[in-house]
Amino acid sequence: MGVYKEQQSIGANKAIVTWLWTGVVMIFLMVAIGGITRLTESGLSIVDWKPLMGTLPPLSEADWQETFNLYKQSPQFKEQNSHFALGDFKRIFWWEYIHRVFGRLIGLVFFIPFIYFLIKKQLSRALVKRLLIVMLLGAMQALLGWYMVKSGLIDVPRVSHFRLAAHLITAFATISYLYWVILELQYEKKSVLPDYRRFSGWAISLLIMLVIQIVYGAFVAGKDAGLIHNTWPYMDGYFIHPAATAMDSFWESMSYSSSMIQYIHRTLAILVFTFVLSLKWEAVKRKAHSLLNKTYTFMAIVVVLQFVLGVLTLLMKVPITLAVLHQAGALVLLLLVIRANYLNRVEAVS
Repeated sequence: MGVYKEQQSIGANKAIVTWLWTGVVMIFLMVAIGGITRLTESGLSIVDWKPLMGTLPPLSEADWQETFNLYKQSPQFKEQNSHFALGDFKRIFWWEYIHRVFGRLIGLVFFIPFIYFLIKKQLSRALVKRLLIVMLLGAMQALLGWYMVKSGLIDVPRVSHFRLAAHLITAFATISYLYWVILELQYEKKSVLPDYRRFSGWAISLLIMLVIQIVYGAFVAGKDAGLIHNTWPYMDGYFIHPAATAMDSFWESMSYSSSMIQYIHRTLAILVFTFVLSLKWEAVKRKAHSLLNKTYTFMAIVVVLQFVLGVLTLLMKVPITLAVLHQAGALVLLLLVIRANYLNRVEAVS
């Protein structure tokens, strides 16, 4: 098995693929910026949402003071940051501002070339439909971002971990779908090849498992569950800490108990780690075609690094650098799993 059939359809040219890859890179950076914004507790610093008119930051000292006065009315200032002076406020303001403006920039980088390629008739009808789905996902991501922030501006200075998970998973869904579109432009997809049906089932199972793990990673972030039980492999001496099962029902514990949420995230990490390495072993044993085999090799490397990063992040009580790298690693692993699912449908030719 050597080369692979590349899709030569309308719109599958280098300029379009480069444009779409630019979108993937920008969304990846957006996720990283979002992680820093959350970890520096900057996400609640801008208490209003002006998607069109709110592009410029405060430009004068009076503007800064007015923005700061609005922040002073928020629960975060009243309960956590009442000691803040204007200079302290500016430090958290800039991360949230960059996060919002970069999101708008992604929209422009995607929308303007889309109109250009559409006018030039370089997009097939099927590709237009897929790109409209990407834009819809991007719009949902923006709305969910404000919906998440709004939950921390009412009573308590903390966003809902459910809304945080929805915001994060929509970002991951957007970049995953965009990457799938790129793969469609690069490689001819057919039904699952007979030799890879078992791989296909395993890869889909891994994808489902990883999505659940990412959701629980967002729960860990939203509940600050990484700041408790900072030992490994036991939770402060317990296989499962008693606090994990202290709530009235199992489902309540799974949704709200910080200890249970951390336990589930730990357990799923081990399952994903084992599953990926098993898939790599099967790929070698069953002599998967080289493109698929390489994907599983990269997946195995990333999952090992991701596992180590996760443990270190926990043991060191969530330092910003490690936490952001851990989140980025989850996204890289997800894209590799998406790639593996697609490549089960790629025809290899001699």
